[in-house]
Amino acid sequence: MKIALLADIHANAPALRAVLAEATRCGVERLAVAGDSVGYYFWPQETWQLLTAWPFDAVRGNHEDMLRASRHDPVLADRILARYGSGIAIAQSELDASRQQWLDELPVQCWVQWGRWRALLCHGTPDDTEEYVYPDSPDFTFERMAVAGADLVIYGHTHYPLCKTIGRCRVVNPGSVGQPRDRRPGAQWALFDSDSGALEHRLTPYDNAAVAREAERRHPDIPYLGQVLCR
Repeated sequence: MKIALLADIHANAPALRAVLAEATRCGVERLAVAGDSVGYYFWPQETWQLLTAWPFDAVRGNHEDMLRASRHDPVLADRILARYGSGIAIAQSELDASRQQWLDELPVQCWVQWGRWRALLCHGTPDDTEEYVYPDSPDFTFERMAVAGADLVIYGHTHYPLCKTIGRCRVVNPGSVGQPRDRRPGAQWALFDSDSGALEHRLTPYDNAAVAREAERRHPDIPYLGQVLCR
């Protein structure tokens, strides 16, 4: 079976649509989503519809936590809007109560079995949704990530793709579908083949310039939202 490993979609539906079209061409049968399907960008409803057309496993990221917290704290909601843009506010407005509750109740980690491979999904680390593990993080950080019993640990949060082998375990960040931060424009994801064990990082082109223009139109005060997609 082929599985698409996704993270940090951030309601960038144009990027996700392109990834899923390529995944279909590659024969992907299932998705694994390492958190942050919402936030930053502007199409949470379409993102939901695209994901739920597939069988998938998912965990909760820090932006799902922001969505939940902002519903109960208007001051926090204003801070999120000022720092991250309107993505969380749009998700709160467009996603109905049942969908928001589903996001609220996602686990922070999820074990899955793909053939002979046992994988653990998380967002930051297995112990902390908000911990950042970058490609240049110290070796002991990756050793801590490679939890007992896992053939793969799949995470997100940093928006940087990587794969490191620690003993029998591969620690994998597929990169960000919606907002890569390594200056390689496109939509990042990874393809895992549970028959062969092969893992391939992929970069799918889409009209990132159009998304950047929309970000700049909505948030001229937060130029990062558009610039990061194109540099």
